[in-house]
Amino acid sequence: MPRVIGIDIPDNKRLEISLTYIFGVGRKRSNEILAILGLDPNMRANKLTQDDIARINGLLQGEYVVEGDLRRQVQNNIKRLISIHSYRGTRHRLGLPVRGQRTRTNSRTRKGRRKTVANKKK
Repeated sequence: MPRVIGIDIPDNKRLEISLTYIFGVGRKRSNEILAILGLDPNMRANKLTQDDIARINGLLQGEYVVEGDLRRQVQNNIKRLISIHSYRGTRHRLGLPVRGQRTRTNSRTRKGRRKTVANKKK
């Protein structure tokens, strides 16, 4: 398994898909990286040379915010929302949906207080 910025990417998948295992790299960014470096997106990740891996590492660390830095940035944003007592921060603190989803039905299964649901009569 090739190791890119501390993450083992799967070697039996196409390079375009393998790079998406890095937090902060989706399909679009993966294709962008491969285009910049001139690598074939259909190539398997186990065919990468050490030079190619070093080039990918350099580009990801220099140009993009990924993995630990991105996770830290997201957590800091959430902490900031909570500290300024914004509506979104309050929703984060209570563990409720933040982006306007309904809570009467769907949210019960995954967030918020447990509510019992009456059984259907036979």
